[in-house]
Amino acid sequence: MPSLLIADDHPLFRAALRQAARDALGEVDLCEAGSLDAVLAQLDAHPAIDLVLLDLHMPGNHGLAGLAAVRAQHPGVAVVVVSANDDPRVVRRALDHGAAGYLPKSAGLDELRDAIRSVLACETWLPPALRASVARAQSSPHDAALAARLASLSPQQFRVLALVAEGLLNKQIADRLDVQERTVKAHLTAIFERLGVRNRTQAGVVLRELELSDPARQLEG
Repeated sequence: MPSLLIADDHPLFRAALRQAARDALGEVDLCEAGSLDAVLAQLDAHPAIDLVLLDLHMPGNHGLAGLAAVRAQHPGVAVVVVSANDDPRVVRRALDHGAAGYLPKSAGLDELRDAIRSVLACETWLPPALRASVARAQSSPHDAALAARLASLSPQQFRVLALVAEGLLNKQIADRLDVQERTVKAHLTAIFERLGVRNRTQAGVVLRELELSDPARQLEG
């Protein structure tokens, strides 16, 4: 039986995704999360999860950083990005960072079901209305290189990097991850080398390059 994780901070949209998953698959094991921390905790607790439907904008996640975190820490799990942002350049970036599909929040139930079935069949899925424009969108060499560097990090190294980007000090990171401070320092040395940066400030900037504005919240403002 397939196992899905629905990651969105809006209960009504989670309910729609739940219904689409059940319609598409019949029997399915469903988990839910309303923040990036909860997503990563669910993936740690349920290693059998096959697919994550990941909102680009939810607590703890502001753009592609959450996608990068899931791909780094759980590379065997497929991710379909769910977003109100249907800019072909953003879709292209999501695919370059390892998304198996991209689902606009304006999609209908038929597209939701099609996306879930296709990605579980190991296919890449895009909505028909976006396929031509995304195909024309050029991958950024910088973005492709960034994705490769982030993918080279181990899951624990990515956790350390994310906490550095939040501004935590080595002692705080050690306490958060329940490791010794010298272990954090060793991870940082490896992170700096793999990312091609010299210090923690530059390392934090790498993750912030993945941030995106949220069209839904712009409309609310």
